[in-house]
Amino acid sequence: MTRRQALILFGLIAALGAATSAAFVLSEPSDWRPRELLLLLLVLMIGSDKMAVEVRNVRISGSFLAIVLAMALLGPAPAAAIGAASSAIDGLLARRPLANTLMNTVNYMIFPLVGGVIIDLSVGDVAPGMGGGLGFALVVLVVFMLTNFLNFTLVAVFNLAKQGTPYGDAVRSVYLVVLPSEFATGLLTAGVAYSYYQIGVGAVGLAAVVLFVVQYLLRAGVQAYERGEELEQRTRELASLQVGLLNTVLQTLSMRDAMTARHSAAVARYSREVARMMGLGERDQDLVHTAALLHDIGKFIFPDSILFADRKLTDDEWRIVKLHPEQGAKLVRRIEGYGPVADIIYCHHERFDGNGYYDVPLASIPLGSRIIAAADTYDVMTSRDSYRRPVSSEAALAELRRVSGSQLDPAVVLTFETMILERGIGFRHADEADFESELAFERRVEDYARPRTAVA
Repeated sequence: MTRRQALILFGLIAALGAATSAAFVLSEPSDWRPRELLLLLLVLMIGSDKMAVEVRNVRISGSFLAIVLAMALLGPAPAAAIGAASSAIDGLLARRPLANTLMNTVNYMIFPLVGGVIIDLSVGDVAPGMGGGLGFALVVLVVFMLTNFLNFTLVAVFNLAKQGTPYGDAVRSVYLVVLPSEFATGLLTAGVAYSYYQIGVGAVGLAAVVLFVVQYLLRAGVQAYERGEELEQRTRELASLQVGLLNTVLQTLSMRDAMTARHSAAVARYSREVARMMGLGERDQDLVHTAALLHDIGKFIFPDSILFADRKLTDDEWRIVKLHPEQGAKLVRRIEGYGPVADIIYCHHERFDGNGYYDVPLASIPLGSRIIAAADTYDVMTSRDSYRRPVSSEAALAELRRVSGSQLDPAVVLTFETMILERGIGFRHADEADFESELAFERRVEDYARPRTAVA
């Protein structure tokens, strides 16, 4: 046994002694009657513990209905005794570690004592046929929620001391998940307490049925949450795998031809800004950025004689070059949800006058493709990271204006020119950090794993 474990055990034994002493001080003979009510609540408590749900080292049981009824209908000492007996029996039957059994026993004594005292101070002694109205039911509901949170906090602090589980994480992943179900249980508990003071012990018998229904709903809620977490994890793993494949191809292309990869990153930066300036939403900006980053991924089909050529290409080589948008689109389209990206890649060499690689009519060319076409043309002309002799930004913009309306979309050219002249957007081709920043692999995986909506 470690020193920490010894200290935890000693603390639990001391707390158990203090809680037992408090129960003796608070106990009154009248609290333990009627005996049949005490026995019925003990049976309900033990039965509900057998149906308990455990999540993130926190054990959730519908036994709260029984123990809060004991606080309200009997008193703090009987409620603490029922809680301690039920916890001890559960620990023996389930063969739980001593520290866990002690913790449950201490916990199920402390919060019933606190809750029972609050009820006594709030409403005093209430006997069947002599009150127990709506005010009493409201007190029971409030005490239910307060002691429920106290119970959760005591367990969470124990897990923090024993295993280092952060309290905040426990609140978000456990308490907030079951809070709606616990509130519903509190309402039912208040209703049963109110009914008891109208029709007697028989009303508590209904608690058995209520308890079963509530516990079933609670179990279903926790299981649904766990399935949701598992689905989220699997979705992220799938996203990491599929987007990672594209990342690997892009990085491989970067190692084979760093200029092409950095050119794609530059085009992506320009394209996102143009898309933003043209009024596209955030999701559509991301779509254009992704397509721009991947627009030349089809160049993996190029032999080195084409990829690194510093001469005029033959007709046969040009036929291969013209295949790269189609091949890139085919590769990207294999990734679920990347169809719109593939459509943009396929058309990024189409012309505004309809005389591009594949003669796609203007109405069928996505705006993202037209944006990339302008950014692609500009970066090829101005980049020093190129086999061609670069020209000045002014000369490149003049060329864009010259082909506006024939090769390029006039509206895109106008926006692009405004971006360069007024916004000063640029890309440092020699800076590896710029390339990695545009790639943003981790953010891309998170975005892909997020639920997607169809893009028009």
